[in-house]
Amino acid sequence: MNKSDFIEVLKQRTKQLAIDVIHMYDKIQKTDATRIIGRQLIRSVTSTAANYRATCIARSQKEFFSKISIVVEEADETLFWLEILKEANFASSETIDPLINETLEILKIMSKARKNAGNN
Repeated sequence: MNKSDFIEVLKQRTKQLAIDVIHMYDKIQKTDATRIIGRQLIRSVTSTAANYRATCIARSQKEFFSKISIVVEEADETLFWLEILKEANFASSETIDPLINETLEILKIMSKARKNAGNN
């Protein structure tokens, strides 16, 4: 897979994660707590996808590093909110574990990209 294909795959994965999280949230019982968590979760997961797209059109290495750092932070926040939903028993492991796993994979990829960008 060449670099351009890899970038497109990551764009699609981050966007699909956002869509999957939104659909998962729509299916869970709404309480005051889940509404607050859900708002934060949806904000962070959509920010992950949107900011990754912004990294793809960065005009400089410095801008790329800045944007990829935001992606890492937002992906980590997404992971946090997913863990909260799971550990508070607001969503089943069966429902949330695939989202946690995909978020972890994306976080690892983006963290490595940030590390490599920082080394250049």
